Amino acid sequence: MSKIAVFFPGIGYHCDKPLLYYSRSIARGLGYENARNVSYTYNAGNIRGNEQKMKEAYEALFSQAETELADITWQDYNDVLFISKSIGTIIAASYAAKYGLKHARHILYTPLAQTYLFPPDHAVSFIGTADPWSDTAEIIRLSDENHIPITVYEGCNHSLECSDTIRNIENLRDIMQRTMDFCKLYRI
Repeated sequence: MSKIAVFFPGIGYHCDKPLLYYSRSIARGLGYENARNVSYTYNAGNIRGNEQKMKEAYEALFSQAETELADITWQDYNDVLFISKSIGTIIAASYAAKYGLKHARHILYTPLAQTYLFPPDHAVSFIGTADPWSDTAEIIRLSDENHIPITVYEGCNHSLECSDTIRNIENLRDIMQRTMDFCKLYRI
């Protein structure tokens, strides 16, 4: 079975930060020897709450992702795993929709509401109740409407962290266990 894992970071949350770093390690341990970290940049200042800037950021980042992934022949893989964070969840979901990757599985760390404009068929998501980028109740509702299991972390921000370091470590362990369970047990 040929496997590929693709990692879509957020704007300020790169692939070497905990959620993407450890999920990449998990994927590698589960046989995803072919892995790709998408790298993109957008420097237009704070986009939170500004619909026009968010749209511009999405378009710029999506275009960069398309360029970075242009050499991949998706038909060569029968197991495609997209792991994404924040605006990367929109990029990953819309990329899969545009390129007809219905078999791709998605792990959505702190998805934004726009992600659900392209709801993946096979996904799991994670959100914190103190995430300033998302209305947690809306993300829970959208996840439920699209049959995407969601785990909610009380008092956690957009990095799924809070002010208690030990709790952050415990939450990270829980998130990574759920990530591994999804990767191992979910079959299309």
